[in-house]
Amino acid sequence: MKALIVYEHGPVESLALGEFADPKPGKGEVLVHVHAASINFPDLLVVGGTYQNLPKRPFVPGKDLSGVVGAVGEGVSSVKPGDRIVAQIEHGAFAEQAVVREVLCFKMPATMGHAEGAAMGLTYLTAHNAIVERAHMQPGETVLVTGAAGGVGFACVQLAKALGAVVVAAVSSEEKAALVRANGADHVVRTDVPDLRESFRKQVFDAVGKKGIDLVLENVGGDVFDASLRTMAWCGRLVIIGFAGGRIPEVKAGYLLVKNISLIGLQSSDYRERTPQVVRDAYNQLFALYEEGKLKPHVMAEYPMADYVKAMHMVQDRKVLGKVVLTMRV
Repeated sequence: MKALIVYEHGPVESLALGEFADPKPGKGEVLVHVHAASINFPDLLVVGGTYQNLPKRPFVPGKDLSGVVGAVGEGVSSVKPGDRIVAQIEHGAFAEQAVVREVLCFKMPATMGHAEGAAMGLTYLTAHNAIVERAHMQPGETVLVTGAAGGVGFACVQLAKALGAVVVAAVSSEEKAALVRANGADHVVRTDVPDLRESFRKQVFDAVGKKGIDLVLENVGGDVFDASLRTMAWCGRLVIIGFAGGRIPEVKAGYLLVKNISLIGLQSSDYRERTPQVVRDAYNQLFALYEEGKLKPHVMAEYPMADYVKAMHMVQDRKVLGKVVLTMRV
């Protein structure tokens, strides 16, 4: 089969498009003919060799896929050949075929296309884990989403709104602002401003009042994290999702004490490995909201697998609004 292969870690140009051995499903596993796979920021870390979980080389990267079941291993009963599925995988999605554990295969709604299916993988699951599992968000709460036009941020905006929040979306351009406004944001604040520390808090307070933000879903880190912390309400919660901006922030514990603030970490892939039923329940809710028209992934672009360098550079350079997807089949 054709696949993107990591022989040596390095920049995205170090990936090789070539032939890789066809996978075979074992007991409890499913062989999927991959139609689409989305590119996530962690995929770049895997290629570069800086991710926390790296398989033995050579290997095929990629964590999100949609496709059609081609064959099933012994004991598999929840899916059958011909079923259209979304699947979660630690690595192996950037190929024409992949093997996935049965418990991590989820039947797609009939109206969902493969590009949408791939785009509704890791990002929407991460958003669900942050909002529902970690933060226990309640309807009516004010929620600030940073990096709101990126993959996870966009999913957070849509899902928080669908679950009844007042959503404040933080973005860095007018193009991104227009996108999040059209997809559920009640208020938009900008991070591309002078004196972010002071001006960001003023924007937020002008939007929701000086009570501040009940829940921050923080995807950026660095100065944006620092500024977001200053917008929080008494007894507010901040979920640490990622550090797309680069700098990992440090926090003065005294500030947390004075305002009764909770900092909550999220490692989304742990749910897949430790509590797969939680993942299944999340997908059931996400797909139901999709069918109700309350969630819709934004696929900015689809690229054939051969154009992987261009597609990955879009993610690396933070030029993506929503998601970019690689297509393996017409």
